[in-house]
Amino acid sequence: MDEPDTAAILPGDVLTARDEETHDSGDQKHEAKVASTGFLRPPFRFTCPVSVEPVLFLSMFSLALQAPLSTQYLWDRISEDLGYNGSKRSGCSNGSVPPDPLQTEVEILTAHWNLYISLGGFSVGLFVVPLLGSWSDLAGRRPVLILPNIGLALQAVVYLVVMYLKLPVGYFLVGRLLSGLSGDFNAILAGCFAYVADTSDRKSRTIRVAILEACLGLSGMLASIIGGQWRRAQGYINPFWLVLATNLASALYAYLFVRDSVVPDPSAKLLTSHHYKAIWHLFSTGGSTSDAGGTFHRCKLWLYMLCFFLVVTVHFGSRELYVLFELSSPLCWGSALIGYGSAAQNLAYLSSLLGLKIMQRCLEDSWVALVGLASNVIGLVVFSVADTTQLMFTGYGLCFLFMAATPVLRSKLSKLVGQSEQGALFASVACVESLCSLVGSGLFNSLYPATLHFMKGFPFLFAAIILFIPAGIIGTLQCLDQRRENRDSTAS
Repeated sequence: MDEPDTAAILPGDVLTARDEETHDSGDQKHEAKVASTGFLRPPFRFTCPVSVEPVLFLSMFSLALQAPLSTQYLWDRISEDLGYNGSKRSGCSNGSVPPDPLQTEVEILTAHWNLYISLGGFSVGLFVVPLLGSWSDLAGRRPVLILPNIGLALQAVVYLVVMYLKLPVGYFLVGRLLSGLSGDFNAILAGCFAYVADTSDRKSRTIRVAILEACLGLSGMLASIIGGQWRRAQGYINPFWLVLATNLASALYAYLFVRDSVVPDPSAKLLTSHHYKAIWHLFSTGGSTSDAGGTFHRCKLWLYMLCFFLVVTVHFGSRELYVLFELSSPLCWGSALIGYGSAAQNLAYLSSLLGLKIMQRCLEDSWVALVGLASNVIGLVVFSVADTTQLMFTGYGLCFLFMAATPVLRSKLSKLVGQSEQGALFASVACVESLCSLVGSGLFNSLYPATLHFMKGFPFLFAAIILFIPAGIIGTLQCLDQRRENRDSTAS
């Protein structure tokens, strides 16, 4: 059974000032080991309340900036190659005008290339991210923050070369594979969340994880505002130079200022099957902390991972439908309203962080997650019947706590494993998150056209129904934990 959230700071925390004052000799040993590993030691000590938040913010900014721009570039290049000079028709047409077959071909080819590029990065990352995550438990977190950013920078370089030389769009896949071989954005996610787990106590871990997730939303909102306006003003090349610069800045920040949260082992090897075995051991036995909880502990690990999978699949799947839903009848939104809707959705990251911080004063983390899921369910139900602009924005307002569940689930998973397994755990979580993106996109984009004839908003209603499964699991596990705690306290 888990220790209460008010338990002491994790014993391996090597970053706190108190450790520096009371364990000077231990710190000297730590510094000696870090120094022996070369670039693992930052050249500057940087005293600041933030740690890896700028790394995640900058990396997410570059990703959110390039993702829509690369899709639009694919559309334009394929249109040019096929000789299509028209624009996409409005989704508010009454269906009397037949679709342009050339436009349909452009749409299909763009969707296919997007799929090939996404699958290429996912398939490579599926093997590389667990390797890097488990390796970081031994070699330190900083390499996992630096190397993937360099890979993302190489991807941006390839994209720029394709744009300058007008190379075939298939070379985008080469850049994506280079990024995948270095771990891609998922390795950065794993490294940042593992770093926070290393450097936070059990009581503050949930809010620290929520701050990282708020960085994702804030950087995504900023990038979406900048990217569209900049592309219309100057085209594609200049924004991609910013993508390159942002990735290099993120890697440079991690190299210069981030102190490692794990004492690096100079003998740790990257290319070994030991890292995959560590992840297998984690989920087959429940990890090094499972002795006290036994089978129940292992079941909790799997059930919380299932909850995370369902919640994030709903987030990714429903997010892809918002713009399509808003463009078409009866809403018929223009680009301005779509931008406001996207901003409202991203602002929910910040409102969820604030709400989580307030609710933690009087509620256990599990009940906070249930409140967040309830907010998400109510908002999705409103979306499913929205036929006016006012009702659609009401749905966005009701979803103001929808991101409160995922930081709680990440924190719950982190508390179930030992400190030496945080990298392996969050690498697995990052891979699950990638899988959620593929499953959510495929499921909801297939469900939407299939249900248009009887209820246009049915996918949102379906998403709301799915969320009752993790809500039931989280509530049941919390009740079982409270019952075990009461039984133990009575026995003692």
